[in-house]
Amino acid sequence: MASIKKRPDGAWRARYRDAAGKEHSKHFARKIDAQKWVDEVTASVVTGTYVDPKAGKITFQRWFDEWSDRQVWAQGTVLAAQQAADSTTFKDVPIKTIRPSHVQEWIKSMSKPADSRLGGLAPSTIKTRFNYVHMAFRAAVLDRVIPLDPTSNAVLPKARRAEAAMTIPAVDEVAKALEVAQDWFRPFIGVCAFAGLRLGEAAGLQLGDVDFLRRTISIRRQVQGSNRKNAEVVAPKYGSERVIYVPEALVQMVARHVQEVGVRGDEQWLFSSGGALLNRNMAGHHWRQTRLAAGLGEYTLHDLRHFFASALIADGCDVVTVQRALGHSSPTITLGVYAHLWPSAEDKTRTAAAGLMAAVLGNPADSGRTSVQ
Repeated sequence: MASIKKRPDGAWRARYRDAAGKEHSKHFARKIDAQKWVDEVTASVVTGTYVDPKAGKITFQRWFDEWSDRQVWAQGTVLAAQQAADSTTFKDVPIKTIRPSHVQEWIKSMSKPADSRLGGLAPSTIKTRFNYVHMAFRAAVLDRVIPLDPTSNAVLPKARRAEAAMTIPAVDEVAKALEVAQDWFRPFIGVCAFAGLRLGEAAGLQLGDVDFLRRTISIRRQVQGSNRKNAEVVAPKYGSERVIYVPEALVQMVARHVQEVGVRGDEQWLFSSGGALLNRNMAGHHWRQTRLAAGLGEYTLHDLRHFFASALIADGCDVVTVQRALGHSSPTITLGVYAHLWPSAEDKTRTAAAGLMAAVLGNPADSGRTSVQ
């Protein structure tokens, strides 16, 4: 229901009731402007696109907090989402006033150095943070907090091709890292390089996860958090629970660690830092020390996981085998990361043709002396 009425002061007062029955009003100098406003609002109420003008006064940070509290997320996802919100340059701005230009400025800021980092964030990291913020804005549109999503046409930095962005240590470099690593940290490097564990999965290993007779390691949990204060034990990433079949040499490395260094607590944690869970910052610190002592490049602990995957692929393992070993939720994810490491169709064609020639002609070196009857 809407109406327009002229006031004693000559202004025109336009009124309407929203779908919830709440009355709203606005004053105009001209009747035609009042009528236009009422018509637009009435149309939005009828079509279901109406947005309460007062709803958008909430800041983005407050909306994000309320929205994220309603999500059924693992703790690691909660932390990643909050990190994304904290990185925005408009978190204290009323959500209805945020424009696409604000979003684009935020994206650009992530591409540049900052107080907490020497360079810009990787395109993949920027995309991850953007996705959380984009989901929050989409939810605001669905909840009729704002009429339009300012992130809908945002332009993100292009990610480098997987083969260009990925760094894989050489065999001798991994050997050197193991040689110079502290005794207790050596098997941690080992399970990353020879079992493909993520940092958090390696930190979450307990003695009972290692079957020394069957030579397997079971991934049942991970440690999330960057420091002692926020480090906690959570379930593995979705689809990452798995049993990894590992080489005898790795089992022996872990066995020596248990015998010489020992385990911690009633849970029998394999790795710890000063009696506490081995968090991301501390593991990274020990790896950087090892890397420096070994004279290696800027490899990360995650690059050891790439090292493991590349070895499986080079040995002829198919995509499903690699997927299960790495704990990816689907083969599509594995291919998205490592497709460039598998032999191409051209390589397979050349190899097959060479085998065919060898079968027909015998030793290719003698093919010039072979007579065809």
